[in-house]
Amino acid sequence: MTHDLLTALRPLLAAEARAEAHAAGAEPGDLEQSVWLRLLERLDADGPPHDPERWLRSAVRAEARRSRRTTVFEQPYEREPADEAAHDPEQHALSAARQRVLRDAVSRLPGRCPRLLAALLSPRDLTYREIAGELGISQGSLGPERSRCLGCLRRLLTPEVAARRARG
Repeated sequence: MTHDLLTALRPLLAAEARAEAHAAGAEPGDLEQSVWLRLLERLDADGPPHDPERWLRSAVRAEARRSRRTTVFEQPYEREPADEAAHDPEQHALSAARQRVLRDAVSRLPGRCPRLLAALLSPRDLTYREIAGELGISQGSLGPERSRCLGCLRRLLTPEVAARRARG
């Protein structure tokens, strides 16, 4: 039953994810992975949805909304962080303090998030396949796991960012 359901939903999910991804600022594959994960969790907890196609469309839209909400808070650097601290001792000290706060927050993340983020930011520039092998998880689950870890990190850092903005 489960295999037949997944096989039947695969083309619909791919089409729905492609349709929603651009507006959500997400990759279609990331949306697909998130929805597959939600479906598997649902199957484990409650069994298959009564109307699988309707549930799938709703889940894709919910994941797209979640993606839009989280990308609103992501802002690119105007310049490389290393450049700003290169010449000014005060900026160097502030940058070092920010790095300590970030390292502390990453170390407090749950589960394998600290290892995953360390692998993603490794100077060895690992591929997803290599990271999945190091962590002992499937390559397809890295995107959703990365997203969850970054969401946790964002929540941990929100008070620190708010305090920095209040100070000036």
